[in-house]
Amino acid sequence: MIFDPEINPLVLRNPRHWLAFGLGSGLARYAPGTWGTLVAIPPYLLLAQLPPVPYALVVIAAFAAGVWLCDTVSRDLGVHDHGGIVWDEFVGYWITMFLMPVRWEWLVAGFALFRLFDIWKPWPIRWFDDNVEGGFGIMFDDVVAAVAACGVLHAIRIGTGY
Repeated sequence: MIFDPEINPLVLRNPRHWLAFGLGSGLARYAPGTWGTLVAIPPYLLLAQLPPVPYALVVIAAFAAGVWLCDTVSRDLGVHDHGGIVWDEFVGYWITMFLMPVRWEWLVAGFALFRLFDIWKPWPIRWFDDNVEGGFGIMFDDVVAAVAACGVLHAIRIGTGY
């Protein structure tokens, strides 16, 4: 299940890399972004216990840290937006789930919608992915995908009365 034998030891030895690789989930050979999003669920369950303002502040701090992490780790690896860097998926999932009930059906729906928008990248997500560089660019297209997924989730919630 190793993503890249040359990168694996580097990720496991360096705390910055380990965090940027989503606690190691980005080392998955196939669909590292999906694995990263899946591993983001347990921390979300802890975050979801916070009131909305502290939740939002933690996510903003995680975004800011992610800009730095993704930028420095990309430079270390010599690859912009290496597929194994999945901290952006962590933050994206947490944004997607903002103010949602902590119930399995919402966890799954949020996971599916965030992955859909992150993979499909409809406008303007693709524009940000193609045109914004560095750690901010790596993080921001996932933020836009997450905001879209969050909007759809809330629309479903309102429409269904949950």
